[in-house]
Amino acid sequence: MRIVRANELAKFAERHPNARASLNHWVQLMREGSFKSIIELRETFGRVSPVKVRPRRFNRESVTLTVFNIFNISGNDARLIAVVQYAKQVVFIDQVLTHNEYDTGNWRK
Repeated sequence: MRIVRANELAKFAERHPNARASLNHWVQLMREGSFKSIIELRETFGRVSPVKVRPRRFNRESVTLTVFNIFNISGNDARLIAVVQYAKQVVFIDQVLTHNEYDTGNWRK
């Protein structure tokens, strides 16, 4: 899969160096993978939670988004929030948050 906005991972890793290895592992698995559904994502990543959200824009393209996929990272210390377009084999990273940041729910806005 192609990863869009991978710079979000580097930004998070700068602030939280302990998560760097887990983020790098996620990138490796995602790039090597060819996922067709949430079921296939779960076979590789374990717990991935689909969460419905309102439409957003990525990469200056208008993309109608209905589901974010929430990945547990670094032993559940962080959440990687992304949209997976299975047909195009692209994953758009929205943001990476600590568990506490995620729990506030502000990421849904």
